[in-house]
Amino acid sequence: MQIISDRSENAISEIFGRDKALIGMIHCPAFPGSPRYRGESMATIYDACLRDAERLIKGGLHGLVVENHGDVPFSKPEDIGPETSAFLSVVTDRIKQEFDVTMGINVLANAPLPALATAVAGGADFIRVNQWANAYVANEGFMEGRAAEAMRYRSLLRAEHVKIFTDSHVKHGSHAIVADRSIPEMTRDLAFFDSDCIIATGQRTGNSATLEEIEEIGGATHLPLLVGSGVTEENIAQILDLTNGVIVASSLKEGGVWWNPVDETRVARFVAAAREQHDV
Repeated sequence: MQIISDRSENAISEIFGRDKALIGMIHCPAFPGSPRYRGESMATIYDACLRDAERLIKGGLHGLVVENHGDVPFSKPEDIGPETSAFLSVVTDRIKQEFDVTMGINVLANAPLPALATAVAGGADFIRVNQWANAYVANEGFMEGRAAEAMRYRSLLRAEHVKIFTDSHVKHGSHAIVADRSIPEMTRDLAFFDSDCIIATGQRTGNSATLEEIEEIGGATHLPLLVGSGVTEENIAQILDLTNGVIVASSLKEGGVWWNPVDETRVARFVAAAREQHDV
């Protein structure tokens, strides 16, 4: 394996204190200013996020990612207003104060600067960035990697402690614009631009990367690897064989769909399946 980055520490073991981590998603309801917001009180929105957090953490997951998934259709980074970071910061702080859990931030679509601001304000440990290097055609249009801008902003905030988790061959888009770069090469580009952890995804929310793609991405980097979509109780054991953990969302919701509340029974079954063959 060609080493592209001088990063030697393992971000998963560093911030989670374990070799493999099970990370749950808080899909925040629509915030004020987004198309699907219908006038719900902020207390109602925050309570929904805290309810899901409690069910995930009490069920045995090791950390959480807070995401503005209810704001669909998502704005491009330059069109995201300051209100998004403000709402996410309150959600993050309240969960952190209540459960003292390792937390990450993902601001959609592909907005690392608002994510870093939220992480610092809310006390999160990492951010997730869907397109860190190169470029692709996303649902929202042409999307560029924003690593250079984001890393300078992180330095400005004195937030070097906030780790950067980045997707390789990210879902919800076409990579034809960089089709002359293989998945392993695009994965190495993430490490070259100082990513701390790589995430493999499927084609869309709820769809898993294939085991072949997970192996291809993992074989291209010395950084820790997560799978960030389509993880279920049926495939978790196989995925943990190849990775340092997972980010799981839809399969733990009522009915297996992302917009529903977390289902405690599904969480219990998922964690039991993960622990059946792995020390997590």
